Amino acid sequence: MRSGMRGMTPGLLLGLALLCGGALPAVFCGAVRAAAAGGDVEARARKLHAESIVVDSHVDAPDQLVDKWADIAERGATPHFDIPRAREGGLTAPFFAVYIPATFAEAGGAAKRTLEVIDLVGRVVAGHPADMVAAASVADVRKAKKDGKIAVLMGIEGGHAIEDSLAALRQFHRLGVRYMTLTHVNTNHWADATGPFFLPDFDPAAARVHGGLTDFGREVVREMNRLGMMVDISHVSDDTMADVFETSRAPVFASHSSCRALCDIPRNLTDDEIKKVAAGGGVVMINIGSYFLDPESVAASKAELAKIRPEYDRIRKELAGDVKARDESIGKLLKPLPRRRTQWTKAIDHIEHVMKVGGAGAVGLGTDFDGIQDPPEGLDDVSMLPKITAELLRRGHSEAEVRGVLGENFLRFFGKVEETAARLRGEAPSTATLLQRRSD
Repeated sequence: MRSGMRGMTPGLLLGLALLCGGALPAVFCGAVRAAAAGGDVEARARKLHAESIVVDSHVDAPDQLVDKWADIAERGATPHFDIPRAREGGLTAPFFAVYIPATFAEAGGAAKRTLEVIDLVGRVVAGHPADMVAAASVADVRKAKKDGKIAVLMGIEGGHAIEDSLAALRQFHRLGVRYMTLTHVNTNHWADATGPFFLPDFDPAAARVHGGLTDFGREVVREMNRLGMMVDISHVSDDTMADVFETSRAPVFASHSSCRALCDIPRNLTDDEIKKVAAGGGVVMINIGSYFLDPESVAASKAELAKIRPEYDRIRKELAGDVKARDESIGKLLKPLPRRRTQWTKAIDHIEHVMKVGGAGAVGLGTDFDGIQDPPEGLDDVSMLPKITAELLRRGHSEAEVRGVLGENFLRFFGKVEETAARLRGEAPSTATLLQRRSD
């Protein structure tokens, strides 16, 4: 019966629905009402999405452009992002991740690499003034929306980028960086990470070196508070997260993590952690990678990793003295592995779980586009973000709640971080240095 509704306008469907008081067959009337309601949702969703500020707190386009330069104005410039698709997706404010691979923590040059990626982001934005504008504040994002431009912000992924220097942290902030993920997969000199979950020999215990944050790590968090740089707890260990909650004077957030209750991986947050983020005024920005959303994708990935374990072990042994060659070879080994892609509505399940646990204001979008190789079926790139709006409305969420998920929840949190920095403006910059690792 539903197929017979195709081609009918919303107005005609609504007109038929008014006749469903006995004049038309009950089965036909049920189909008419469902189709009319669906058309109404789609129309509401298009309007709401177009009017809303849409924030994505983690897009790895810069890393793709480091590997293969392309004009971001051309469709297909990166696997998941370009200006045409961002426009189609109604994306207002992507945070371009200044991702610094863990290799640089071992081989050196992390701060230099950070400067190079920041420069790359600047060149991308400057090269497309009709479409993009550099942004570094809530006010900048709102102005960009008003002006019809894409506000590009930056967040550092991997605390080793500052090379244990608060001076470097301050300089990166001056260059426009507005958040830092305290670790990447690697435990650094002052904070424990979850560890490299995507490797065949992943052992979470191996990443637990400090028991959380060191004293210097606490200084990093406090200095970020003073600067107005958002503290990102994606990638950190549970112990580090607990120390951050205790230390931070501003709300904190997870820039690209999902819910451990629905998909049990260390990179996702427990319900207790979600509650603590929410209680402090922070947000959990949902990672849409299938591995983060669906236990079946995790199981499939582990099975594939087991198959390559012998070759992986050989590379680790033979290239132990050459960090860059080792990691390049491991990357080539991992890249062709098949990945199970889940259904895109799983992302909505995770959004709703955060809303249930932490409240409607505690969740947003941190897709990890261009950093994942397994986007869910149906949410393949930034052009498809409007589907999230429609599905949330379809599930009965209010327009205010949907606006919150799309961007307003994040902007409220970002504003509180800015307010904390304003309150701490009279505080002198920290002169702390990394002297030793925490021993307690």
